[in-house]
Amino acid sequence: MDVAITKFTVVGIVFRSNLCGMSDACRVEVKVLPEYLPEKSEPDMEQYLFAYHITITNVGSVAVQLISRHWQITDANDQVEEVMGEGVVGKQPWISPGDLFEYSSFCILDTPVGTMQGSYHMATENGMTIEVDIPLFILAVPGSL
Repeated sequence: MDVAITKFTVVGIVFRSNLCGMSDACRVEVKVLPEYLPEKSEPDMEQYLFAYHITITNVGSVAVQLISRHWQITDANDQVEEVMGEGVVGKQPWISPGDLFEYSSFCILDTPVGTMQGSYHMATENGMTIEVDIPLFILAVPGSL
């Protein structure tokens, strides 16, 4: 059973997943902080660059490894880009209980507003494979909503 709880915090959006059913052994918390980068964007050319800063915290009791990612990025014109690949930023990190892994990446939209959602495919130290769903979050130029 996958459980995802979404809440807004000062630092961004927090998604919690309990990945081993009722057990607390496989619990991962993903924090997302989207950021518009005006200095890297060219609105006259319909290019809006957004960074997203991710913190993955293992709040369970077994180590997990991030194997791959899948993102679905949608702009305001309903143009969808699928991004899939091994690991994140060239890494497939192991995250021990109580530890975290942070990374930043970016995407370019043709519109000032869009969304992202996706998932991480992970494995536990005892061989279980799990999916961490990341619910939809908004990318928006300040003042555009």
